[in-house]
Amino acid sequence: MSNFIVSARKYRPARFDEVVGQQHVSNTLKNALQNDHLAHSFLFCGPRGVGKTTCARILAKTINCENITKDHEACNTCSSCTAFNQNASFNITELDAASNNSVEHIRTLIEQVRFQPQQGKYKVFIIDEVHMLSQAAFNAFLKTLEEPPSYAIFILATTEKHKIIPTILSRCQIFDFRRIQVPAIVKHLQGICKTEKIKADKDALHIIAQKADGALRDALSIFDRMVSFSGKEITYQGVIENLNVLDYDYFFKIVNAMLTENVSEVLNSFDEILRKGFDPDIFINGLAEHLRNLLVCKDAATLSLLEISDSLKKQYQEQADSAPLSFLLTGLSLANDSDVNYKMARNKRLHVEMSLIKMTYINRAVDLTKQGIPASAPAAVPTKTANFQAAPVPTIIKEPKATISVESKAKAPVVQPTKQKKDTPKEEKKTKKLNDSSKLSVASLQKTPSFSLDKIAADIDKAAENEEVEESRLTDENLQEAWMTYVTKVQSPSARNTLKNAELKIEDKQVIVTIGTKMAKQMILDESGLMPYIREQLHDKRLPLVIKIDPAKSTIQQDATPKQKKPATNKEIYQNMIARNPLVEDLRKRFDLQPDKD
Repeated sequence: MSNFIVSARKYRPARFDEVVGQQHVSNTLKNALQNDHLAHSFLFCGPRGVGKTTCARILAKTINCENITKDHEACNTCSSCTAFNQNASFNITELDAASNNSVEHIRTLIEQVRFQPQQGKYKVFIIDEVHMLSQAAFNAFLKTLEEPPSYAIFILATTEKHKIIPTILSRCQIFDFRRIQVPAIVKHLQGICKTEKIKADKDALHIIAQKADGALRDALSIFDRMVSFSGKEITYQGVIENLNVLDYDYFFKIVNAMLTENVSEVLNSFDEILRKGFDPDIFINGLAEHLRNLLVCKDAATLSLLEISDSLKKQYQEQADSAPLSFLLTGLSLANDSDVNYKMARNKRLHVEMSLIKMTYINRAVDLTKQGIPASAPAAVPTKTANFQAAPVPTIIKEPKATISVESKAKAPVVQPTKQKKDTPKEEKKTKKLNDSSKLSVASLQKTPSFSLDKIAADIDKAAENEEVEESRLTDENLQEAWMTYVTKVQSPSARNTLKNAELKIEDKQVIVTIGTKMAKQMILDESGLMPYIREQLHDKRLPLVIKIDPAKSTIQQDATPKQKKPATNKEIYQNMIARNPLVEDLRKRFDLQPDKD
């Protein structure tokens, strides 16, 4: 069996300059070495496969190098560097906290800290996945981490910084590692291809970099897999087949069909994708990503957000020029809704197909909206004048025995009404008002080519001015008359008594009601039919109600009555209770109770 070494190990960086995508970390560490400001503890945190352990090993190797170069890199020739490269250095100890997370393992590590390095200046302890340590292990490690010997340096690495206790974080110099960008991964893979004499399409390397999701180690693992699949020539088609990735051409084809409203081609392309083994949710996510890329191409300032090859970028720009902005925004919204509701759908294929059909007719719906025509028609409403089918367009209603013309961009047919009996004068007046309102709406839509909310609001106000409005009846006398008329209809004695004792007045076009207690206020609010009746009687549909509480009102009736002698019998006690609180009588009737007899 050959001694094959995976690319992640074979091309592991040995110098700070070779680290990909983490220049902010490598430059800081090199400056610390140059200025002799090296901390005794470091914390490297970030996603997986971005170089945390690699930078820790490079730092451990460099600080013990006997012949550091001018740019503060390890020489790779001295005895210390040679021992490190052969994994035989006694000055570097690596601990995997995922499997060595107990107090005993930390105590063993602390015992090793006591021994000075046999060769070199520093003894370096690299603890990987440090967040896996137990609470007790962290506590045992605190004192040593805060005040280690001058020759001891701790480098902690983790992917979950939030799981590390604050007392550990405060004792470390923290470095946050970033996800590696797609162009940086592609450039690194191109260098490996050149070294290994492998011919690879740039589009194929872009797919590998995107699939790695910012992790260089994952990208190198996928690269090795593609080399095993394709040999010395990595093609774009081979990568998308092996990685089960949807081809960009499918999305370009489907979007072009949507722009031309070719729904059959859209559904056939979707069926072809399903027959190739792709799940519908993978497709709808890919389509959303494609629409997002088209939206990004709309502005030259955001073009740099596209992490694709130059040839694909040009193709995206061409399709973005032909796709309206409204289509892209609405399509993104529909794709997002489809993805959110996908798991709850029983027929998942039909669920996605319905979203695709809606996307296909986005432009037509937008055109109807610009003309003031609703995208979906309301149900037909029968009238006394004529019976006709509703259409998603404005209508003109004329006098009886006349044609009802339906005007639209599609030239809808004219519908003849059936003969109706002659309307009464009241009905004719109502029909005429409806005709005038309809003519006004259609005329405004014909004059303005685009849908305008301000124009429609102005038309409504103008039509309202022509209506006959009865003079307001907002007077205290009318309010008192309407209020007392409503009181006679109230069945509850306590509520009727409360409404009678309320003080009423009209002030600033408001009904001001003054009562004595919060309980009385709640009883008035519970009368749901009170204000609609008052508004109807006073001919003001927007008349507000304001309830004020005056504690003095609750004692007026009590003070006005002469003092009575102390009740002696049960009947007198009960009558006294009713005089103080009329709700007692209401409670007795509800529960069908009878007072005790003497």
